[in-house]
Amino acid sequence: MIYIVLNAVPIGLATLLGLLLAQFLDRPKRLSGWLVALVSAAWLNAILAGALILAPPKAPIWVMTIGSAVVIWAGFVVPALATSLSLAGQRWGRIARACLWWLLLMIVSAAVMRLVGLTPP
Repeated sequence: MIYIVLNAVPIGLATLLGLLLAQFLDRPKRLSGWLVALVSAAWLNAILAGALILAPPKAPIWVMTIGSAVVIWAGFVVPALATSLSLAGQRWGRIARACLWWLLLMIVSAAVMRLVGLTPP
C-alpha cells in the first residue's frame, strides 16, 4: 500500500476534481455528507490508482485508463449502491443518479491521475 503514499498528490487532486464535477449531478446536503464523499472518493481513487499502475499494456493507455474505472465501477460500486439503496427504500431514479455520480467521479479521477502521472512502488 506504499503506492498510496507515493501517489498522494495525484490521488488527492483526482478526488477533489472528481468531487467538483460530480456535484453537478447531486450535491451532498450537509457537511457530514461532503466528508463521507471525500473519504469514500479518496479511498476508491486509491484503489483505482493501484489498478492503473498494475494495468497491463494490452490496449492503448486511455482505453486501459477509462476501462479500469468503468470495470471497478460496474463490478463493485454499482452492485453495492443498488443493493444498499434499494434495501433502504430509495427509488430507482435516486439509485441511478447515485450510480452515475460515482461513474462520473471515477472517470474524471482516472483521467486526472493518468494526466498527472502515477509512481509505481
